[in-house]
Amino acid sequence: MPKIVPSSELRNKYNEISEFCHNYSEPVYITKNGQGDLVVMSIDVYEKLVGRFELYKLLDEGLDAHKKNKVVPAEDVFEKVISGIPK
Repeated sequence: MPKIVPSSELRNKYNEISEFCHNYSEPVYITKNGQGDLVVMSIDVYEKLVGRFELYKLLDEGLDAHKKNKVVPAEDVFEKVISGIPK
């Protein structure tokens, strides 16, 4: 369940919010005047989230290339890599 706190708690209870984010790997939603305003999360959770988005983007690009028949057989790629290795 998401944790929702008013912006005043971000100022007054920073250490508790930080500890929650690190211990539970969950974001904290910050409200301002009763409306959603910010989301606070640990750097680890943020980096995993960004990494996941980057992976999805790459997968989408690969699927798009496959649909447009802009692919190279794996054997050709491996042959090119192996032939480029100095002996």
